Amino acid sequence: VKGRFEVTPLFESTINADFRHIIGGGVKLEYHATDMLSFGALGVFSASLNTKLVNRIESTLEPNVDDATREPSVDEFMQRLNSMPIHGAAYVSLTPWYGKLAAFSKAFLNFDFYFQAGVAFAQLKSDCDPSICDDPNPGQPTVDNMGMEVPPDDNPNNDAPLNSGSRVGLYLGGGIHVFLNDFVALDLTIRDYAFSDNPSGADFNADLFVDGSDSRFLHHVFMGMGVSIMLPTKVKRTR
Repeated sequence: VKGRFEVTPLFESTINADFRHIIGGGVKLEYHATDMLSFGALGVFSASLNTKLVNRIESTLEPNVDDATREPSVDEFMQRLNSMPIHGAAYVSLTPWYGKLAAFSKAFLNFDFYFQAGVAFAQLKSDCDPSICDDPNPGQPTVDNMGMEVPPDDNPNNDAPLNSGSRVGLYLGGGIHVFLNDFVALDLTIRDYAFSDNPSGADFNADLFVDGSDSRFLHHVFMGMGVSIMLPTKVKRTR
């Protein structure tokens, strides 16, 4: 693969999501400087599906609740969950092992194992209606029309979830190429996009309001597959 470009249409899905599965497709572009060292980037556009945990929680919630309770309503819970419309990474890849598979001493397939490390990026999105997320100063006292100080409402369910926007973090990956011929390979991969996130948009640290401290450095692990096309398609061979 030395001196070749790798173009890979790909599909991947989360395997450790708590609230929403992220499922999407995209493309990987990679240049192989040597047979062992390469540089690449990938981008994925995704949709989201609720996990079984979300469905179980939703079935226990009421349409309307008293603000004095910590339990959210259905809308307060559902609208705070975030999705990941776009994610990707830029990385360096190392391919330390490669070899050949043989079936009945007649069919032969080349393969290699690779490991990747670099920078992850993601665009997160949540849609909390202003009528629900209407506390302008979570955890802070306010002043009423009479100029009197009003203590915090201690209701985290009406705070903005703060789980939208761009994120940058750490990317780690590993996988295998199984070459079907000189220029087409099946690409099977595990990828970890790690960055600060609060997927539920809720009061994670139980201080009765939502702020940046409720976000944690989380690992978003995906399993993916794709079809790699090596360009140029003809392999340069030495005598």
